[in-house]
Amino acid sequence: MIEASLAGRRAFILENTRLQAPPHTPELQLHLADEITPIWTLTEEALAEIGLPPPFWAFAWAGGQALARYVLDHPEVVAGKRVIDFASGSGLVAIAAMKAGAASVLAADIDVFCEAAIGLNAAANGVEVAFTEVDLLEAPPPPADVLLAGDICYERPMAEAVMAWLGLGRAAGATVLVGDPGRTYFPKEGLVKLAEYQVPTTRELEDMAVKRTSVWTLP
Repeated sequence: MIEASLAGRRAFILENTRLQAPPHTPELQLHLADEITPIWTLTEEALAEIGLPPPFWAFAWAGGQALARYVLDHPEVVAGKRVIDFASGSGLVAIAAMKAGAASVLAADIDVFCEAAIGLNAAANGVEVAFTEVDLLEAPPPPADVLLAGDICYERPMAEAVMAWLGLGRAAGATVLVGDPGRTYFPKEGLVKLAEYQVPTTRELEDMAVKRTSVWTLP
């Protein structure tokens, strides 16, 4: 049984994950699940009862790894700036931004489990990351200098909504960076590729052990 409290969610994460380095960002440490099936099975019934999505926060997805790598390698993109990490999950990209010198990072995810995961992961990396469970898509982006989003194109409606939202942020003056490993609903035009990586992943999560993953910006 998963306790509904923040402390209960933290305890569940600590019991069912291991502190480890994502393959593409070895300088960072996250509480991640070693295998997908056990934690999915553990959470399935409880998540259905309380209406939460699957434990995406327990894995370092390819788009997030690429985006985090780019931010760490190009700290000038976020240094001294206000950053929002949309659909933050484990907090990998948010933490990378703080390590790269961001003035502040707001990690946003509608899954309240992410609050516990991001808090634990930020502490493991010696940074502080703010969190909100508010669905940011319901309004224009809050004031920010940089908007980051990894792995947001799994489904067509979500991909379209997020890209429109990011477009509003770009129009307001924010730099927009998106990490994506060639998801079906990633837009084929309107973005500029900044970098491409071969990101190690797992066949439990993806269709291949290494995903060609790119970082894009809205011009």
